[in-house]
Formats: sequence, structure tokens, C-alpha cells
Amino acid sequence: MTGNRAQVITEADRRLFQALSEARVLDRVQASEVTGRREVSVSTSNARLLKLTRAGLLRRFFTATEEGGLKALYTLTATSAAAVGAAYRPLQRKSDSVLTSDPFVLHQLGINSIYVQVKYRPVPVKDVHFVGWLSFPEVLCNAIPLIPDGYFELQVPAETYSMFCEVDRGTESQKIWTKKTELYLQLAATGEFTRLFNRNRFRVLVVVETARRLLEVRKTIAQRTAKIFWFATLNDINRDGLFAAHWLRPVGDNRLSLL
Repeated sequence: MTGNRAQVITEADRRLFQALSEARVLDRVQASEVTGRREVSVSTSNARLLKLTRAGLLRRFFTATEEGGLKALYTLTATSAAAVGAAYRPLQRKSDSVLTSDPFVLHQLGINSIYVQVKYRPVPVKDVHFVGWLSFPEVLCNAIPLIPDGYFELQVPAETYSMFCEVDRGTESQKIWTKKTELYLQLAATGEFTRLFNRNRFRVLVVVETARRLLEVRKTIAQRTAKIFWFATLNDINRDGLFAAHWLRPVGDNRLSLL
């Protein structure tokens, strides 16, 4: 069940393979969080990822960092997908290649910053529990042609928080954001959300790359609603965590925690 050499698959490895079946691609930090190796040394984490790569259980390629270095990224192979009974959906990238620009991969890594934190990191709020994560390969329904980047639920004693995720890398026009806003408002107002998810209310978490972009998108959405949308930068959630008090609403300057 390996490539060129025998390799014992641990439970941590299985968690990584299962996460990759949903997340498609993870960097080292995200992989370490999934496997529970976040607190171990970088060299130890890298050594395990290298062993899995050499054994044919992971595919590796690289992307440039803002500091001018290279960051390793990992995806499933057919062997590791089979090890956890997952469908194999390969990314058509050459092993050990350097991606100078890959919008899909960079966008997916942004989504995975939310996915990994909410699913694999303990929620830092008492009596709050992660319920589940959904990805959407197609529109939610014909009446509302919306494809969110992700959706998760958190259970608290009195209710369930439902949250859609939208990761913006600055490539979508404000016209597209206007349309997205209208679709989410339709989802809330028409009862389609309750019909599809059996929940009453939802939030939309909009995560952008820069503070300037946050202001642009927030202004566009605020022209149509002061409700349901929450905004933060990717740097904020990666540095301070998803639940820290850095979230803004469409109107107002108060920084809020997610719960």
C-alpha cells in the first residue's frame, strides 16, 4: 500500500489523507494542524511529509511566498486516497514543480485556512462544538445559482450557528459581489436556506487578502444590506485565529469576535 518502499500509515497520516480528500491541497502548517503535529518542530513535521511523499502517499509541488522563498504544498495520490476510501480527484500539477501563478491553488489554500481552523483546532469558546463542513461542486439550487466556497456549523447549547464562507483574492469585480450579495439575500428571504439546510439563519464570512480590499467589498455589500455579512482579512485569521475579535460588519467600526 505504498510506492517505492514500505511505509506504515499512522492514524495521523489517515487524518491528513482524509482532510486532503476535502481540502484538495494543504501547505505544511495546515498539514501539521490536521495531524496534531502543530507543536512539534518544523524539521520533524517536514521529515514526515517527505517520507510520505517518497513513499508515493503524497504529491508535492511548490509556490512562491511573499518573502521570496518557496512553500511546499501537498495533495493526495491514488494510493493515499484508497487508504481512506476517498475519491481520487488529482490536481493536474507536475510533482516538485514551482507554481508561479495558480489562482485555483491560492484560492483553495485561503478556503482551507478556514476549513482547517474550524475542523481541526479546538474552538476557544466554552460549550461550542464543530458540527460539520460542506463544499459545493455545483449551485445550491436552480432558483438561486450560488456556489459558496464553503459552509460549516457550530453547535452551542441554545442554537446552531450556520456560516457560509467566501474567500476573495481581489480577482472578482464589485459587480460580481453585488450579484453574490443579492443571491445570499434571496437565500435568506425566500426560505430556500431553511428548506436546504433545515436551519433558520446564517452568516456569510467574507475573508479577503488586504485591508484595502476589505473596505472595497464591504462598501459594496453595505449598499445593499447591514445584515448577515462578516468581514476579516486572511492575515488576521491566520495570525489570531478565526474566533478572535477582528471581524467587521457591513456598517460600523467595532471589531467583533465570531461568537
